[in-house]
Amino acid sequence: MPVDAESMRDTLRFWGSGVSVVTTAHDDADGHQIAGMTVSAFNSLSLDPPLILTCLSKDTTTAQLIEKSDILAVSILAHAQAPLSDRFAGRIPLISNEDRFDGVPIFTAVTGSPILHDALAWLDCRVHAMHDGSTHWIIISEVLAAGHTVSGAPPLLYYNRTYRTVAAETEAE
Repeated sequence: MPVDAESMRDTLRFWGSGVSVVTTAHDDADGHQIAGMTVSAFNSLSLDPPLILTCLSKDTTTAQLIEKSDILAVSILAHAQAPLSDRFAGRIPLISNEDRFDGVPIFTAVTGSPILHDALAWLDCRVHAMHDGSTHWIIISEVLAAGHTVSGAPPLLYYNRTYRTVAAETEAE
């Protein structure tokens, strides 16, 4: 018998992970739509071809829009961007999905998916495959464009249900 959801959640809190925001855009009869959400289930899958993997809950606006558009971008956050992570995680009451972008500087690269301007790094992608993972989509995406800042800022990490970062480098003795 598999473990229950609470046991799984309680155990996986000890898996430290980088924090990113996955975004997408889509044009249809309803007009131009954008969506984004905070994600820690993201990693590199292959360098040749350049593929990434991310997992999104099927019931989110972002996942549903990615199903329609077949595009997404990943913005990898710096430690100072914890408020952006909270914003895109829906932790700020009364902010709708599209309103999450209000006042947030963005740009686009190849696909038209919004990319957070001050992110440590970003990837602009086309969906390669979507696999059913029960409550989540396992999304494999081909990276069409990528970039990073040279700020040297520490990354935003999530561990034991709170934000963290890495310790500063020290010189070897």
